[in-house]
Amino acid sequence: MDSNQESKDGSDRSELVSEDGKNTKSVLCQRCGCKVLCPGMAVFAEKELFLPAMQKKRSLNSTEDSVDGDTLTSHWLVDDMYTFENVGFTKDVGRIKYLICADCEIGPIGWHCLDDKKCFYVALERVNHA
Repeated sequence: MDSNQESKDGSDRSELVSEDGKNTKSVLCQRCGCKVLCPGMAVFAEKELFLPAMQKKRSLNSTEDSVDGDTLTSHWLVDDMYTFENVGFTKDVGRIKYLICADCEIGPIGWHCLDDKKCFYVALERVNHA
């Protein structure tokens, strides 16, 4: 793999993660390019989380038993919801709120459990970096 390329799953993280584990680039919505996070505002974290397939907000609130989606492990971890430049939240789905782009409402780009007020995860695979 060319060192200037980053793989879709974020496996070449050297260009995205600083030595202290923070994001070196802005985190952007894949669909509209809206800025979700500024550089240096999130910490890289590995946690296995299930996110439903990307779609518009109105379809995310369903609690169907068979939801299409992905189990993702590479995330940007933010400990305060006010750190985000532009993010929205779905209605509660069980004990979870999904993070979506506040401009175009596509998502989920991330995950937040209502039991833990200080953990907001944004999946590297669901955002762009610039």
